[in-house]
Amino acid sequence: MTLQTPLQMLDHWCSVQNDTVFLRQPRERQLNDLTWGQTREAAYRLAGALRQLGLKRGDKVAILSKNCAQWFITDLALQAGGFISIPIYPTANADTIRYVLQHSEAKAIFIGKLDNPELQAEAISQDLLRFDMSYPSLPVQYQWHQLLEMSEPLDDARPAMDEVMTIIYTSGSTGNPKGAVVTYQSYAWAGTAVAKHLGASAQDRVISYLPLAHITERVYIEGTAFYSGGTVYFVEALDTFVDDVKVAQPTFFLSVPRLWTLFQKNIIDKVGESKLNLLLKLPLIGSLVARKIRKQLGLNAAKVLGCGSAPVSPALLQWYRGIGMDITEAWGMTENGAYATLNFPFRPDKIGTVGKPGSECEVKIGDNNELLFKSPGLFTEYYKNPEATAEAFTEDGFFRTGDQATVDDEQFVTITGRVKDNFKTAKGKFVAPVPLERKLAQNNHIELVCVVGSGLPYPVALVQLSEGASLMPRDQVRQSLGETAELVSSQMESHATLGGVLVVDEPWDVENEVLTPTLKIKRHILEQRFGERVASLKGNKVMWEVEL
Repeated sequence: MTLQTPLQMLDHWCSVQNDTVFLRQPRERQLNDLTWGQTREAAYRLAGALRQLGLKRGDKVAILSKNCAQWFITDLALQAGGFISIPIYPTANADTIRYVLQHSEAKAIFIGKLDNPELQAEAISQDLLRFDMSYPSLPVQYQWHQLLEMSEPLDDARPAMDEVMTIIYTSGSTGNPKGAVVTYQSYAWAGTAVAKHLGASAQDRVISYLPLAHITERVYIEGTAFYSGGTVYFVEALDTFVDDVKVAQPTFFLSVPRLWTLFQKNIIDKVGESKLNLLLKLPLIGSLVARKIRKQLGLNAAKVLGCGSAPVSPALLQWYRGIGMDITEAWGMTENGAYATLNFPFRPDKIGTVGKPGSECEVKIGDNNELLFKSPGLFTEYYKNPEATAEAFTEDGFFRTGDQATVDDEQFVTITGRVKDNFKTAKGKFVAPVPLERKLAQNNHIELVCVVGSGLPYPVALVQLSEGASLMPRDQVRQSLGETAELVSSQMESHATLGGVLVVDEPWDVENEVLTPTLKIKRHILEQRFGERVASLKGNKVMWEVEL
């Protein structure tokens, strides 16, 4: 395929639909619209200001902000100036921010919408040039409107395909994040491939709310917009999320397992599980109820519903199928541009897999059942880490994903675990925790689960209860979890049967460093915090943390 950079696509859309609205940003419950032409003008003016302030081609510039129209403009401006963007998760703690800024050698930082800026301020060196994004959150040297008025639009050479576009730092589930170096070539290929695979067009609408610092949002939402010409809506705040989705009426909607679970809980809480199940079984009424649910979620116009970033329970996907919502599960990584495997066009008989390889993507199984992957969207290297780069590739150019998997006769991939997550119990045999976790997660009392057990007689499940379960009588929840644990254990080999379930009281979130910014569980953190407590569990019991 003939590839175009995002800047070339910006020029293209300005030539064919210059006055068409591209970005729709809600502020104080009013939509602030920017056309393709206005977006281009702002991006090139911003690039001119940065050059006037002394930044040179190849300099690294960080972006620390929640999603907003200004994020897209900043991204395009950095490309226009030949700078290399360093996106940082808006929920990252001070240590992570400090590490990324120092490791990347960033010369400047854009600071936008943030929920807890006072906790992040100390990480941002006063030596950096600091700009706001029209959302005052931390002290800066230059405000957004000043930058836009500082210079004429930059008229400079456009970046070549082999130049570095961005360094995307992984979410760091096992330590300090690594910086994946992404060229314009690999990003353009991934964005083009996604838009083509999903059949995206200029009539489509998306809503951008998952972190743009993550490769999935950067490619599947921002990239799809660049390469299809569609309209992008944003979310004003957490408490306006549902209303903002209803306003957007997205035709493509992407979420993560935890949010799909939350949507399900809210639906069940409103209607009641038994009543809902009964209504959905009635021929005419069932379809009306399902349609009303989709409308209440703001997703009645969605042609493609996606789920990724973490394992999802097949039971959850089947539940959504029952209300007429076929959710495409996909798998991808920072290192492969997020476009790797996906169950689209949707195959209900392949629920439980993460789909099959996309266009020009190859997979195969290597040693220790590791999934190996190759595509034109692969990253170039880990920044300043040649050892990790060398270890990441096979001799024939396949990327070692670290995921364990099986591939069926139709090339559909099932992720079975992580190579580094497997642990050895006191019995001397390895246990893969992911299959256990997937089966346990089908109990709707469980919101999050992590199986640990290195050096223990049996693996133990650490459980975070759902909001509804935490309000129920403890004995009732205990019985349900116990029955699920027994059922799951009966399906496993003897060394992988569960030795108990520990219900953890403290919420697992990004702030206490149990979850990454993309809501993946940091297994090693939980092992450190609960190692002694799970060792005290005797037999296949369900215990609360405070009972130990």
